[in-house]
Amino acid sequence: MRRPAARQLVVLALAGALVSTGAAAPPSGGRTPAKVPVAVGYGGAVASVDADASAAGIAVLRAGGNAVDAAIATAAALGVTEPYSAGVGGGGYFVYYDATSRRVHTIDGRETAPASATATLFQENGVPIPFEQGQTSGRGVGVPGTPATWTTALDSWGSRPLGQLLRPAERLARDGFTVDATFRAQTELNQDRFKDFPDTKKLFLPGGALPVVGSTFKNPDLAATYAEIGRQGAGVLYKGPIADDIVAAVRKPPVDPAATRIVRSGDLSAGDLRAYGTKRLAPTQVNYRGLDVYSMAPSSSGGTTVGEALNILEGSDLGALSEAQYLHRYIEASRISFADRGRWVGDPAAENVPTRELLSQRFADSRACLISPDRALTSPLAPGDPRHPAPCATTGQSAPTTYEGENTTHLTVADRWGNVVSYTLTIESTGGSGITVPGRGFLLNNELTDFSFAPAAPGVPDPNLPGPGKRPRSSMSPTIVLKDGRPVLAVGSPGGATIITTVLQTLIGTLDRKLPLVDAIAAPRASQRNQTTTELEPGLWDSPVRAQLEALGQGFRQNPEIGAATGVQRLPDGRWLAAAETTRRGGGSAMVVQPHGRP
Repeated sequence: MRRPAARQLVVLALAGALVSTGAAAPPSGGRTPAKVPVAVGYGGAVASVDADASAAGIAVLRAGGNAVDAAIATAAALGVTEPYSAGVGGGGYFVYYDATSRRVHTIDGRETAPASATATLFQENGVPIPFEQGQTSGRGVGVPGTPATWTTALDSWGSRPLGQLLRPAERLARDGFTVDATFRAQTELNQDRFKDFPDTKKLFLPGGALPVVGSTFKNPDLAATYAEIGRQGAGVLYKGPIADDIVAAVRKPPVDPAATRIVRSGDLSAGDLRAYGTKRLAPTQVNYRGLDVYSMAPSSSGGTTVGEALNILEGSDLGALSEAQYLHRYIEASRISFADRGRWVGDPAAENVPTRELLSQRFADSRACLISPDRALTSPLAPGDPRHPAPCATTGQSAPTTYEGENTTHLTVADRWGNVVSYTLTIESTGGSGITVPGRGFLLNNELTDFSFAPAAPGVPDPNLPGPGKRPRSSMSPTIVLKDGRPVLAVGSPGGATIITTVLQTLIGTLDRKLPLVDAIAAPRASQRNQTTTELEPGLWDSPVRAQLEALGQGFRQNPEIGAATGVQRLPDGRWLAAAETTRRGGGSAMVVQPHGRP
């Protein structure tokens, strides 16, 4: 995707030599290596969608920082080069493995609704407003959680000050990066929205035109914002001038007077920002094939849904099955777990979420017996009751899966001490709300549109309706896999609700089908989310296996691209393997500190 603007030509030869090994260019300057999807070596590893971001993380590891430090430096750089996917105007979920204690910890940095929010936040006269009017508005903006997540992670496990970790991103924003085809395409996708907000138009459509591939894109306002956060701490986004600017942009979105778009105001207040806090949560955990799989607990549905699906699949020898039968069972496990997700998972601060029961093998077994090798289930499938599991039973009325935006970004990091971070962060839709905070250089999220605008089906309980201070349900699934208390694998992906199926398919591709991690990430994907048809990427759509699955009653629709995963893997000889996409989103960037020998 993006390559940085040329800097010091004298180091180009050295940087080029480093490309083939997956190492980062020297932090002193020079061109960042071209993207490679897999790298193997010692001293730590970083995988992300962007080469500049991965290089920022590697530079921190090389200078003695740990995985938490490197993850934050990488995330901050993604806020520059992936501004339509993530940034300080958004939120996310941070999963951390501590090599000293051999324990997994998590941070819920999800955005929150204003204290004034009600279940009818996205309704007028009892009727849901159009999605676009929730998306491109102040009404869809939640209190950002990303800056607070960085502070919580550093205070808990970091070794470097935040200001130091933000400097690579600050320089990148000030000096610029080189526009690629993906950045231009994402800008074009948002062109009609962006032009209606003068500050967004000025930043992303300079002179009213799309950025030119190969040109240098600079964001001096974001550089100044990072510098201010570095000097004063992340609290400046929750109290002070930056916070005031966020509130003003939400309550009175800065719209071009000539625009005809309906842009609804939000009700976010200074008190909402001051009241925001991250949550340190116990991770979800299931045992799969003798491995311990840890992920994110609610408010994310990622850990419970991936975990339930793995429990359902535990009784199938996926490695011995034909490709058609392997995919059939994976699709059915996804369908079932999404049915249960829709009924039971929401923000546990506001809803009674039976997390332990959803993750029990007893419940999974009661649902697994619904799967037949000879015929597909139909959707929407009714949920089961994890509190009172009964073999092959469903309970209540089925409800369709509600819409969820498909953008976000993910990064995965490991360090020389064996610590690991799996971190997914987002501003929700590609381009978020479309609202750039004036003078600050970052887009605000539209995360509240992850709430159900109305109950998914009349008369069916919906745990994901808006509420005061509530966190909308997420599908983000940052995952870490351990064996005997030591890391084996860490993965995650963007993609809205397809995150869950992407992570699940990558896990079973690696653990059951024995694919190399980079191949499991690159494999063509299927995504079933308790919908009438399953999405297929072209690699499966054009494959003979589709006809075999259709003969079982599976129905399909095509999706050109599902997810964009990254991961790290600990190899038996002690080396780290970093892996990213080979082609999705223009390919990802995998790097290691030392490709040859021990550092």
